[in-house]
Amino acid sequence: MELISTHVCKESNVGFHGNLFGGVMLAWLDEAASAYVCQMCDTPRMVTVKVAEVHFRKPVRPGQIIKIYGELKSIGNCSATVSLEARRHSPYNGSQRVVLTTEMTFVRIDGDGDAVPVGDHIKAKRGFLDQKAEEKT
Repeated sequence: MELISTHVCKESNVGFHGNLFGGVMLAWLDEAASAYVCQMCDTPRMVTVKVAEVHFRKPVRPGQIIKIYGELKSIGNCSATVSLEARRHSPYNGSQRVVLTTEMTFVRIDGDGDAVPVGDHIKAKRGFLDQKAEEKT
């Protein structure tokens, strides 16, 4: 997985119990994953269509640094799926603890919002064209 985004939890991001709001974390993930998948698919037109099970593993408190890591898992005809981890990062020793895991799927769209194919040259560039050929045999 590669680092795709970094955030600092602020007081304005926390709820009554002093933990980061889950919705704030989901917004950070969606923005980071969207930018990442657009970069991987060489297009600015990718929209979120699915968020898989989100597992909140550890709380995040104000002042903690969150690093979001992503990995392109697959490219379909019009879609791409990204595996994500959010990790709490310690600036003191560099250690990290996973606080959240999920997968998100995005679809490539045209100007009218209709799905359009991700080109085979993108699949080949990212190593997914050969995978599809192997799955058919």
